[in-house]
Amino acid sequence: MSEEKRDLTYSDFIHPRYWPTWLGIALLWLIAHTPLAFQRALGILMGRAAYYFLPKRRKIAEVNINLCFPELASAQKQTLVKSAFDNNAIGYFEAASAWFTGKERFRAITKAHGLENLQAAQAKGKGVILLGGHFTTLDLGGALFDIYSSAASMQRDHDNPLFNMVMTRARRKFCHPVLSKDDLRGLIRHLKSGGTIWYATDQDYGSRGSVFAPFFNVPAATITTTSRIAQKTGAPVVPFSHFRNENGGYDVYFEPALSDYPSGDDLADATATNLAIENAIRRYPAQYLWMHRRFKTEENRENHSHYGGK
Repeated sequence: MSEEKRDLTYSDFIHPRYWPTWLGIALLWLIAHTPLAFQRALGILMGRAAYYFLPKRRKIAEVNINLCFPELASAQKQTLVKSAFDNNAIGYFEAASAWFTGKERFRAITKAHGLENLQAAQAKGKGVILLGGHFTTLDLGGALFDIYSSAASMQRDHDNPLFNMVMTRARRKFCHPVLSKDDLRGLIRHLKSGGTIWYATDQDYGSRGSVFAPFFNVPAATITTTSRIAQKTGAPVVPFSHFRNENGGYDVYFEPALSDYPSGDDLADATATNLAIENAIRRYPAQYLWMHRRFKTEENRENHSHYGGK
């Protein structure tokens, strides 16, 4: 979606066909202003309903968790799948809170771990690549990061232009700037100016531009763009993760910058980024987006897909 389309105004969406979207946005706005404990309780209800009414997504999560945690008993795996749906639904309400109420609501209940790792990387003056992952606190994570520093992010625009406008405007409050997912030139310019950018590599974008690196010991198509950007800019890569905790608050983690990265070996670099994300996931496994087909692209095309069919 072009910047021109991103910068539409509310008056562009008065047609009745947008009224259902307006209703949904209004409902999210109302929920965003409720107590966080209520949002978590509502998220569990919505998540459990989604578990039963979205069988295709449930199957994807079951396959992913079975591949990544073969050591767990069947009952443990099923409990993890259900909890993943609960956490995913909670994440939608947390995103609404970040969009419509701002970061200050979370300042007192958020704790940063390893902030010195981020500061050391930023002090190099070459920009910083925040190695992110698709955790269920995805949007909230941007607001939590903005408590401590400033970063740009990359966004896949939503197909609904009204929702996309609201989402983009909201994210611009704590992501400086919000770049298109394909705007690599803008990303590199931002890094070369000394900026920090959130960049995720943990989804399957196909075999083109990817290598098959282990992710929970399963070969996964992993893009090589991260190491190429780091090579071009000299920016250190700092793993960054964010989770809700059992006490009603939030934890953000900044790990030491990846060492010997980039190494010049695409497979070694992809393995390093996958391992960093995997280690973060292991902190709170249920707070990862297991509903994505992480292993849909396979090295041997003659094999049946992990998710059924060919």
